[in-house]
Parts: sequence; structure tokens; C-alpha cells
Amino acid sequence: MAGMKSLAKDTAIYGLSSILGRFLNWCFVFLYINVLKTTAEYGIVTNLYAYMALLLIILTYGMETGFFRFANDKEEKEPQRVYTTGLISLATTSTLFFVLVWVFITPLSRLLGYPEHEDYVLMMAAIIAVDAFTALPFAYLRYRRRPIRFASIKLFSIFLNIALNLFFILLCPWLYGIHPEWISWFFDPDFLVGYILVSNVISSGVVLLVLFPEIFGIRYRFDRHLLSRMLKYSFPLLILGIAGIMNQTFDKMFYPQLASNRPDAMSELGIYGAVYKIAIVMVMFTQAFRFAYEPFIFARNKDAGDGNKKSYSDAMKYFIIFGLFIFLTVMFYIDLVRFFMPATYCTGLKVVPIVMLAELFFGVFFNLSLWYKLTDRTQWGAWFSLFGFAITAIINIVGVPRFGYMACAWGAFVCYASMMLASFFIGQRVYPIRYDLKSAFRYTLLAVVLYAVAMVVPIESLFLRLAFRTLLLGVFLVYLFRHDLPMNEVPGLRRFVSKF
Repeated sequence: MAGMKSLAKDTAIYGLSSILGRFLNWCFVFLYINVLKTTAEYGIVTNLYAYMALLLIILTYGMETGFFRFANDKEEKEPQRVYTTGLISLATTSTLFFVLVWVFITPLSRLLGYPEHEDYVLMMAAIIAVDAFTALPFAYLRYRRRPIRFASIKLFSIFLNIALNLFFILLCPWLYGIHPEWISWFFDPDFLVGYILVSNVISSGVVLLVLFPEIFGIRYRFDRHLLSRMLKYSFPLLILGIAGIMNQTFDKMFYPQLASNRPDAMSELGIYGAVYKIAIVMVMFTQAFRFAYEPFIFARNKDAGDGNKKSYSDAMKYFIIFGLFIFLTVMFYIDLVRFFMPATYCTGLKVVPIVMLAELFFGVFFNLSLWYKLTDRTQWGAWFSLFGFAITAIINIVGVPRFGYMACAWGAFVCYASMMLASFFIGQRVYPIRYDLKSAFRYTLLAVVLYAVAMVVPIESLFLRLAFRTLLLGVFLVYLFRHDLPMNEVPGLRRFVSKF
């Protein structure tokens, strides 16, 4: 239980930056879709950031997990040597990447479909290079158990990005409308998509400056042999990461090509990209959990004992419980989203429950991944991700021309469900853990029943409908408090819940 408390505490702190930050950026989706002139413009934003997600995985090449693995190695006497070796490697590859993009900017822009916007591609490269390099200093903060500084820097970056977006997307257009001579020397009202990237470039650059103590306040040592071992360990994770991110972004990267037979592919991508962001709530939870979970499992692996496996099992149980709670919360109150979303985008809300469950499956898959990380069989992660990517690609290639973005949503659902099941059954043979499957089944069944009741019962009044669904959500919470939360540690909680 002490381990669970520590994990929960770190998850909460990391989640402050991850969940709050992503929530604020999620809110900006509603700003973008209401300010950008067409759904196609938001389709461009969706497309560019999909490429960025893939390239960021490539340029970090699993070095974060590799750092945790070797810094926590029982035989490693100098964890800082692991850190500086990885940092030098990332600095070299990130710089090389940006230089190559700069040199070949014209053919690359044409290849990506933006021949008239080389500036978009160059800014995208700058963001990726800086973010890839700073990934390891952030991992170093996690290793040193400094979640407060980690969260503070992340939040500072997010709020700076938000302030810049508000300046370029809201304030500047307003000023341009009343006094264009004030800002016309630097502001172009037709460059709004570009200003989203400009804001990101500035915020990433400032974060690099803030992380200087973690970058320059250390004694550097580079070990080629160690780097070779780290790369050998991390390479399967790179393949895993590429396949994994392709599972998430393949539809958004290649939708314009796959849907070329449809009337307006880029507009459809804009709609799909906007409604998909609603499911980011589940991604936030998984990300916050991941930040705390990786250091947790590697640190506990230093100590032998069956108690570790019990801790891993408990972590999985509570992840599933709170993941289902998040799913129900989003789906029960999704009608509120319509007030902030233009009608042209609301047609895509039907994909939200599908992608929410898909992201939950992916979170469970991440929890299961400990078996091949702890046994140094990271190649299995690559095989699972490639397996999932094959499913994603096939469903998208076959389904998108006919069904549009609905095929994308179901592709994600089938992909992550298949990866989750494959990892579970193989993992139980290699590194068996007695997961509480009965509990997972009970909560899943309860969530399905509550969701079905909420969707089937017809209530015209929005207020009454939300009130009814709030009662259903309360049923889930009461069941949780009565069965699986340590209520004795919360004064008065057991007495309160027992009344129900």
C-alpha cells in the first residue's frame, strides 16, 4: 500500500502538468475551430501535428526508457554518466535533423503537400528538434524524483503557449480590424495556422532555456560502450514507438490521400481531428500515469520479492477503474460540448466513445508492457506495435475511401484491443502476474450497463438528462467506494458511503 500511495502521489503531481496542460490545450481546440475560417484549415493543423508526433518519437529513439533502465541498473555506479551519454546523443541527432530539413526544405515541403508553406515545415522541424532534446532532461527530473520542478516547467511552457496563442489568434485579429497600421508590420490575418506554430516554437525555445541547470549544471561524461548498450536496448522501443505513434497518427497523416475520392478530405480531417481531441482526456490520464509508473516499476525491480507483482496488479486494477470512470464522465456530459463546437464539427461526435475506449485499451497495454521491459525483451513491444500498425493500416486503407473517418475510429479500437490481448496472453507465460480479472470484469460490466442506460433512456430536457446521468455516475462511485477504495483512511467516508 505504501508503494501505491507513492505512485498515486507522483501520478497526481505529474498529472497536474499533463492533465491540466492538455486540458487547456484541449480548450484551445474550440478556439481554433471557431476562429479558423474553414474546417480544412484545422485539417492542416491536425495533419502537421500528426507528422510532428511521429518525428518526435523517431528523434528520441526510446532514450527516455533506456535512461531509466540503465540509471537504475544494480551494477551502474554513475547514473549521471548514463544521463550525459544519452544527452550528447540526443543533442547530436536533433541538431543534425534540423540542419538536414533546412538544407532540403523545398523538396520536403513538396513531399508533405505544403509547397507554398516552407515556413510551416521549418518551424515544425525546430519544434521537433528542441522537444526531442529536452525529453531527456525531463526524464532526468523524473529519475531524481523532482515532480514539482517537472510540473512547474511543463505548466510554464503550456501557459506561455496559451498566452502566445491568445495574442496571435485573438488579440492581433481584433487590433488588425480596428487599427491595422499598428500591427500590419508583423501580423498577417491569413497566416493564422502559421501563428499556431510560431507560438509553439517560442514556448519550446523558452523551455530549453529554463532547463539549462539540468543541461549545463552537470559534469559530462560520454561512454561509447554504454551508448551502444542503451541503443541496443532502446532500438526495439524505437520500433515500438514508431509503430505505436503510427497507430495513433496514420489516419491523420494519410487521410487526405486515403480519402482522395471523397468530396472534401481535408475538411473531414478537420472534423475528425477536432472531435478526436475530446478523447484526449483519456490520453491525459494515461500520460500522467506513465510519467510516474516507469520510474516506479524500475525502482521496485531493484528489490526482489513477490510483493512487487502484487503492486503491479493493484496498479492495473486502479488504472482500469479510473479509466472507466473517465469514459463515463466524458460520455455522460458530452452534450455540453455542443455549446462550444460549430455545428459543422458536431457531426463527428459519434466517434468519441469508440476512440475513448481505444485509448483505454492502449493504457491497459502500456501497463502490461512492464513484463517485457523488466525482462529486457523489449523486442516484444516492437512486435506488438507492428502487429497493431498492420491492423490500423489495413482497416484505414480499406475502410476510409468508403466510410471516411468512422473507419479511422474503428481502426484504433480494433488495433489497441488486439495489442492489449496479445500482450496479456504472451506476458502471462513469460512474466506471470495475477491480475484481478474478476474486478476488471465487474467494473467493465457496470460501466457498460450504466452507459447503455444513459444512452437508451430518452430525456428531452438537457438539465434533466444531465441530472439523470449524474446519478448514474454516482452509482459507479458508490460501488467503487464500497468495494475497492481504502475508506478507513478517509475520515467519515465509510460512514457516508454505507448510507447508500
